[in-house]
Amino acid sequence: MSELRDEEITIEEQKVIDNTKTAATEAHNTVMSHAEENLSALRDESTPEPEPEDLPGKNKRLLLHICCAPCSTYTVSRLRDEAYTVTGFWYNPNIHPYREYERRRASLQEYARAVHLPMRWDAYSMPAFLRAVAGRESFRQRCRICYWIRLERTAREAKSGDYDTFTTTLLISPFQDQEAIREIGEEVAEEAGVGFHFENFRRGWSGRGRLTKEHDLYRQQYCGCIYSERERYGGGDISELWERSSVGG
Repeated sequence: MSELRDEEITIEEQKVIDNTKTAATEAHNTVMSHAEENLSALRDESTPEPEPEDLPGKNKRLLLHICCAPCSTYTVSRLRDEAYTVTGFWYNPNIHPYREYERRRASLQEYARAVHLPMRWDAYSMPAFLRAVAGRESFRQRCRICYWIRLERTAREAKSGDYDTFTTTLLISPFQDQEAIREIGEEVAEEAGVGFHFENFRRGWSGRGRLTKEHDLYRQQYCGCIYSERERYGGGDISELWERSSVGG
């Protein structure tokens, strides 16, 4: 009887493993499909060069929230082309574990020196992120909270530093929810009393890749938090773990 129970448990465990692999594949395909749709929508777009007197950033100071060095490459160049005086701002408590956080920060520090980008560095407040998303760890739900944490902090930094406006490199990624970023950015900007510059930086995604290779920047393999890491390598939405643990409990 003992051997039979062991065999039955093994079969059930195999079912869980198979279901997890299937969920992982489906989740990966969904994310990649959305990213491809976002990029396809930009392939036929052309952005006419503005006349010098029409440049939106003329005589304006802009604080740029930077999520990682690769995403800052095209974005910084684009904003400078628009005549903004750009300062970078590093605040990403969502990046885990600490060694991954430090690796991304060091890569940005190196790139900022290379392109003469002045930077403001904020402290690593990982507990604040974990407390904010507790019980709301599922994909997209936690992402909105993450956007708000970082953009709200950037808005306050922009206001205290007397910047005219702020924006974020998150707007370049086809893997991020651009509409949510815009909505939250405008909301926290109004509350702080500072401008929010929205621009669809996704048209520079291919340039981002080229510049990242040219500068030999560190390229991360997951968004940042431990939940996205698990979804990237373990498969499936993190909320499935809570469902399984609840059933098992």
